[in-house]
Amino acid sequence: MRALEPTGPILNLKLRPGGPADIAALSALEAAVFATDRLTRRSFRRFLASPAAELVVAEQGGAFAGYVLVLFRANSVVARIYSLAVAPDREGLGIGTRLIEAAEDAARRRGCTRMRLEVHEGNVRAADRYRKSGYAPFGRHLRYYGDGGNALRFEKSISLPPAVAAPPYVHQSSEFTCGPASMMMALAWADPSRPLDPALEFSLWREATTIVMASGPAGCEPYGIAVTLKRHGLSPEIHVSRPGPYFLESVRSQDSRRIMRQVQAEFQRKAGELGVPTHLTPLCESALISVFESGAAAVVLVSGSRMARRRIPHWVFAFGRQGANILLHDPAARRDSEGRALAPETYSVPWPKFDRMMRLNRENLRAAVVVRKGPRQ
Repeated sequence: MRALEPTGPILNLKLRPGGPADIAALSALEAAVFATDRLTRRSFRRFLASPAAELVVAEQGGAFAGYVLVLFRANSVVARIYSLAVAPDREGLGIGTRLIEAAEDAARRRGCTRMRLEVHEGNVRAADRYRKSGYAPFGRHLRYYGDGGNALRFEKSISLPPAVAAPPYVHQSSEFTCGPASMMMALAWADPSRPLDPALEFSLWREATTIVMASGPAGCEPYGIAVTLKRHGLSPEIHVSRPGPYFLESVRSQDSRRIMRQVQAEFQRKAGELGVPTHLTPLCESALISVFESGAAAVVLVSGSRMARRRIPHWVFAFGRQGANILLHDPAARRDSEGRALAPETYSVPWPKFDRMMRLNRENLRAAVVVRKGPRQ
């Protein structure tokens, strides 16, 4: 991502999809704006023909004013602004901001929930503008540009706010407590008046954890979550694609695997004692919609790599639907210097993408814990 100008009033601005007829103007704009890392005519032709790219052109008063190019990855909810350029004589009019908004709209239409981009480390004005537009830095690429400059990486949640009232949001305060944070959201959903002491997150973690990691604390599997929620007054049901034990592939130590097998077997035994139903059938679209229509919600296991930057199994709290979209809270919010969530990570995800998010390829596992308020009658 390479250029952006301050905002200001916009007159007679038209945004439209780019096409082959724009290649000459796009190439001329590249030459006028960028000293290095220019897109060639051949590159523009390739992107315009690609189903994994969208290019939006800005015209003002009939003149070519700028463009933005967005790239998409299969099975990912993360889109990327690859390039944005504004004509030098149109800077200061807010055209870049409108192009960013158009890029975000294009990503939402494809079911994406996050947008990423890169900014040259020396382009302070562009970095400031993205921050004002809600983008937060999360890393950098060294020697990324042709002049040897580093790239700052930015990201923003672009999901539309849910049309239904969202239940209370809880963010995980550690890398390994997505399960407990999702359980806290389930408890708050069932009883909004229930106080959620921060200490509860780690209390639930101690109750439900069944995974051993050599590198440090780890997380929860379906039976541990279900048994813990049952003990805290909810009525859970387990939906899994196969019998346990789970996540053994995540550890190398045979002793750790032995511990995990024993602990998970004990949780399965306790689930039976507590009368927690188990279904060896994963939730399909119609089943999940029936869950919501019955007044229930679900703690759902998703692939972290498809959700954002986490390459480990990840628990989220799904609480409703918006048309064909699934509404969910992701507990992995960005945090301030004191560990507090900057904003709720709430998403409206089209079912096809959510269905892919629920598939853990390495484990071949699909898992969810449906929760209802209070004991079942």
